Amino acid sequence: MCDNRFGRRGFGMRHDHYGRHLGPQREFRVPVNIVRNEDSYQMLIFAPDRNKEDFKINVQGLELTISYELKDNLSEKRNWIRQEFSKSSFQRTFMIDNTVDTENIIAQYHNGILQLTLPIVPGSEKPAQEINVS
Repeated sequence: MCDNRFGRRGFGMRHDHYGRHLGPQREFRVPVNIVRNEDSYQMLIFAPDRNKEDFKINVQGLELTISYELKDNLSEKRNWIRQEFSKSSFQRTFMIDNTVDTENIIAQYHNGILQLTLPIVPGSEKPAQEINVS
């Protein structure tokens, strides 16, 4: 879907950019969970065995981009017997709106999960309006 909305208003995903291919038909896509709390959105990005210094998080206009650049892929140099997951670069881009306080976004990396807290500007959400058809 091109413009999913999470909750009634505010935070949506516009498009994704994927990392390298894992085989002929599959694309690597890092999983993301998004939860709306009373005063913020929580994004949980599943990215185990990464260096927190290699994450890049940018807000430009209404786009939030989360990326990870793999510096040295030692896993490709190994003689794998079985490999069910791999560590690779990725980039995900999400649409946000002006209800998100972009100046106070917090990012933490712990136990393989990159967690972003996106505070909601108090009083910025407008109730839904019904439009009558005449």
